[in-house]
Amino acid sequence: MDSEMKMSESESMQLITSMINKAKNFYGETGLFYLIWGWVILFCCLTSFVTVYFFKNQNGNLVWLLIYLVLIFQVIYNRRIKRFQRTRTYTRDINGFVWITFFICLMLTIFICSAFKRYEMINPLLLVAYGMPTFLSGIIIKFKPLIIGGIFCWLMAFISPFININYQVLLIAAAVIAAWIIPGHLLRYKYKSEIAGKNFGNGF
Repeated sequence: MDSEMKMSESESMQLITSMINKAKNFYGETGLFYLIWGWVILFCCLTSFVTVYFFKNQNGNLVWLLIYLVLIFQVIYNRRIKRFQRTRTYTRDINGFVWITFFICLMLTIFICSAFKRYEMINPLLLVAYGMPTFLSGIIIKFKPLIIGGIFCWLMAFISPFININYQVLLIAAAVIAAWIIPGHLLRYKYKSEIAGKNFGNGF
């Protein structure tokens, strides 16, 4: 009876470990969405800065509407991916809720600052918001570049009150490079290496 219980406990631990590893391989380890969001936001930051600061054209801020297109794409993509998922894991759900919380906080931050006409607060608070899901995702999937990226976002948020509002968007550009683009490329490289290793192993 004891041996069967020990065997059952051992199998349970192996199952839990396997589920966590599968979740880690699903959530951003391909680096896809970190790269998509990172490059889109970087493009928006630089475009709005150049058009507004150098050409004095406020219409440059319209470039931020691209974010809604990316969001729609991600929702559609996630729905299609879920059709092929046979199992759900606790780790996967937690990471998903982290990013849902981030987007809700992001929209509320922009709405509240705009409603009170405190536009100078938007960029610093966005930097605070960017750091939260990045740091937590790094903890959840145990990936240090994301943890460092989240901390870097908070560092930029700390610096932002001392920077002219016209240049704060450049802090966001630096933040997404450190928090999403660099980790995204590293995750992408890691993912491709793992896939190549599996394919190589299957060849024997």
